[in-house]
Amino acid sequence: MGRQPIASVAATEEVLERIGRHIATARMRRGWRQEDLAEKAGIHANTLRKVESGAPGTAIGAYAGALWALGLLDQLTEVARPDRDAEGETLAAARLGERVRRSVSYDDDF
Repeated sequence: MGRQPIASVAATEEVLERIGRHIATARMRRGWRQEDLAEKAGIHANTLRKVESGAPGTAIGAYAGALWALGLLDQLTEVARPDRDAEGETLAAARLGERVRRSVSYDDDF
């Protein structure tokens, strides 16, 4: 696969940084140290630091673990909800009536 356009990489990094800041804010509001949240999330403190800084190479499981430990995991289910995918709905609607594969007819005459 080729490299991603610079604009999409920048947009991705910006979103991850924002999520990391949100996680850090939630942690600080609870009065927890990074080590406290990392332990509750089942991740290493260095991994949590990467999550909070929005490091793009950090596994999504680390973000999910931190959100779970903060009691915010349910918010992750809002990501990429099919009912909020207007483009996908439009494309699917445009294909209505098109056959995906050839139908097979059976002769039920015994």
